[in-house]
Formats: sequence, C-alpha cells, structure tokens
Amino acid sequence: QVQPVESGGGLVQAGGSLRLSCAASGRTFSRYAMGWFRQAPGKEREFVAAISRSGEGTKYADSVKGRFTISRDNAKNTVYLQMNSLKPEDTAAYYCAATISSDTSHNSDYNYWGQGTQVTVSS
Repeated sequence: QVQPVESGGGLVQAGGSLRLSCAASGRTFSRYAMGWFRQAPGKEREFVAAISRSGEGTKYADSVKGRFTISRDNAKNTVYLQMNSLKPEDTAAYYCAATISSDTSHNSDYNYWGQGTQVTVSS
C-alpha cells in the first residue's frame, strides 16, 4: 500500500502559479495510478487530474485543461500538479490519491488518500 502526503499549497494571486507535490511512501508506488482531487467549502470533492502508472496517460477535468499539468517521477515516488493561470474558483483543499485501477476520474475508485493541502487564489 501507499500513503500519499501533499505539499506545496499556499496563497497566490489570480494569474499566478503553484506546484503541488505528493510524496507516497511504500515500495510499490509505480503500481498505482495517481489522481488529484479538490474540495471547496460547501461543495463536493471533484476530480482535477489523473495519471497512469507509467506516466504516459493523463486525464484532466475540463475546468483545468490547458492550465494544469500532472506528472510523476516513479524514482522519487512523487506525483506533481503544476497549476498555472490560477483563478479564484480554483481555491480549494487539494487531495492526492492512489488507485490500483487505471487513471480514473471517479473518487470512489481511489484506495489511498492524503490529508490535503490548501490552495487559495486571491482576486
């Protein structure tokens, strides 16, 4: 199993950039597809991006397509989310998750979750 731990959140102005990192413990990181989700206050958790075990396959929510990039480094057991052109509506707690399934956008498919990192975008 893996235990994801997110970092890199913070406060940024609209139009700015942040890079989130998710370090996962365990020696089987490359067996898991990884995903990023977010949850704003009063809203349900929503899919942001996912990446396949090898890193060759990626998926994005329409709301972040063209602005966010997910990547992974299996040698470092880490997955990243590069967020550019941030908007106030991107404000949320961002969660990293691991799934033994494929790079799915369904949060119910994910087996292991991190504690989240807060991203706040000011206008």
